[in-house]
Amino acid sequence: MKKYVVAVTGASGITYARRLLEVLTPLAEVHIIISDMAKKIADYEEVDLSGFDGIYVAEEDMFADIASGSFRYDAMVVIPCSMKTLAAINSGFSDNLITRAADVCLKEGRKCILMPREMPLSGIHLRNMAELDSAGATIMVISPGFYLKPKTIDDLIDMVVARVLDHLGVKHSISDRWSGN
Repeated sequence: MKKYVVAVTGASGITYARRLLEVLTPLAEVHIIISDMAKKIADYEEVDLSGFDGIYVAEEDMFADIASGSFRYDAMVVIPCSMKTLAAINSGFSDNLITRAADVCLKEGRKCILMPREMPLSGIHLRNMAELDSAGATIMVISPGFYLKPKTIDDLIDMVVARVLDHLGVKHSISDRWSGN
């Protein structure tokens, strides 16, 4: 069974994390880390991140198995990824389990998907993203497309989550694919 880490940080767009967990937890072992600020934003945005069949791990639990490179997992997704978290990962500042697990992903050569939702982006944000890309991270700015002619907000969310699942190698049918004209 595949093992993934899904981290949720303090940026707007918590609903993307919820949808990813809805799809991924029935298919794999998922370690879930929710930052304190993400919990506050989830409450504000009225998004419930509880009750998934995953392994919930506290942000401050630096003794968790996912904090070590010797613990095998396939990939990590930080969704949404705050610019604070992105900057910490880029600088190697592993002061919590989210940034430590991302650091482990990068040093072990595992897939690490970082999904910022900020706009506009400053030069600092762009430099951090470019450096993380060079270090092996996949940067997926949360930016749904309209070429599939979405009818609802859920269609837009599914389009973004479908791209994440594609990058994780997880088969799905939650969104159509581009097939040309």
